[in-house]
Amino acid sequence: MSMQAPPYRMAPAESVVAGPWQWLIDDVPGELPDALSDWDYRMDLSLRQPVTVDVDLVRQATGLPAAAKLTLAMIWTASGSGLKAAAHRVPLPETGVAHVDLAAVLPGEQLGGVLGLETTLVLAEFTQGGDLASPRRAGSILWTSKHETRLQGDAPLFPIAVVDFAKTQYPEDAGWHVEIGGDLETATMGALLLLVNERKRVLVDAMRNAAKPRPVDRVVLSTVHADVARTLVEYALQDQDFDLEVDYGDETIGSTLQALIGRFFPEQSLTHLRRRQGQSPTAFATELQHAVRIFEES
Repeated sequence: MSMQAPPYRMAPAESVVAGPWQWLIDDVPGELPDALSDWDYRMDLSLRQPVTVDVDLVRQATGLPAAAKLTLAMIWTASGSGLKAAAHRVPLPETGVAHVDLAAVLPGEQLGGVLGLETTLVLAEFTQGGDLASPRRAGSILWTSKHETRLQGDAPLFPIAVVDFAKTQYPEDAGWHVEIGGDLETATMGALLLLVNERKRVLVDAMRNAAKPRPVDRVVLSTVHADVARTLVEYALQDQDFDLEVDYGDETIGSTLQALIGRFFPEQSLTHLRRRQGQSPTAFATELQHAVRIFEES
């Protein structure tokens, strides 16, 4: 269904020029890609976007008076958490051409799934006067641009916590543990948790360097990813209620397991996979290791 046009005059496309979203790592900017495969929930995102607004052209095209207050805003949404918020608002001058750098640091624990970034030019306050077809209400959108980035790419989307295993029920020398809870329609973010042992410094450092990994970090991360994938695939095959044809809903543990099975074993039935796992668990584990492509760089 197409969106209905607003009952007021919009700003023309040429009145606002938005540059690409930039992702800052150690204050060094780079263009934000369509997918961040190494992102995890402990990684905040520092973002920036340069925007140029021809305020005079906007007022001329919309019929707004000089007293009308205009604001440029950055709004983000995350499908993994279901959250939405305005991260940065910048009031614009009454006339001239405004050059604005929208910037924000998005907290990793509030993100997940598909990150939506929306740049909007809005009427900041209720406005009287102007032309008959001019916008009036505060919050009226005069121009908008959207960008989406998938966090973790095809990897499972779930949070990571660093804890002291000596204070848990798990062996104190273990490196990590995958907790799985809830039913197949539970949101992945709430159903899965990767616990990392804080005593394993090489492992903790690799997680912290995930956005810009060193060679040693790549080896550690590859090992963890492969083991997490094995754990999730085995969990799916052992759960007799799990089915590849059921619609569990977006961003659920069921859909995450379906994506993993489909990625590692395309066009193979659950019955066949369960039979192979039951007949030769070690051979099946090696096949899964091959499918995950352990130690290969993406």
